Amino acid sequence: MKGKRTSLDGTACAIARSLGVIGDWWSLLIIRDALAGKRRFGEFQKSLGTAKNILSARLQKLVEHGILATAPASDGTAYKEYVLTRKGKKLYVVLIALWQWGEEFCFAPGELTHDMVDKDTQKPFLPLELKARDGRVIGPADMRALPRPARKQQRRASSS
Repeated sequence: MKGKRTSLDGTACAIARSLGVIGDWWSLLIIRDALAGKRRFGEFQKSLGTAKNILSARLQKLVEHGILATAPASDGTAYKEYVLTRKGKKLYVVLIALWQWGEEFCFAPGELTHDMVDKDTQKPFLPLELKARDGRVIGPADMRALPRPARKQQRRASSS
């Protein structure tokens, strides 16, 4: 079946599971807009220009995964609003990393028309860096994934 995606829910990779939740561009753009203060279906639809059925499906998925929650409209109307949860707000770091990467590699000089800045100082953020616990800046050659030790309950179950 063309267009059908494989579920990444059972994989042992944290990146793959994350992509299973937020890996399509509409979801990340909805989160971007929610971080910018958009809360209503119509605001997302106007900003993104996506078909209503696609937007509805993505919003539902983000709610199901606890990234967004629905709340009564703040103006007292019968509409509902979509609000970021703590889990959703934590994605700001992912979006800033994507912004900085895109700024460096996806635009010709002078083409980018906006800067991502600190709201208080109006100055751009420093480039994100991954640091070791001792403060060293870590690069791609410095990383590796190690299996976690089995939990005590799992060890007992597997030895029976």
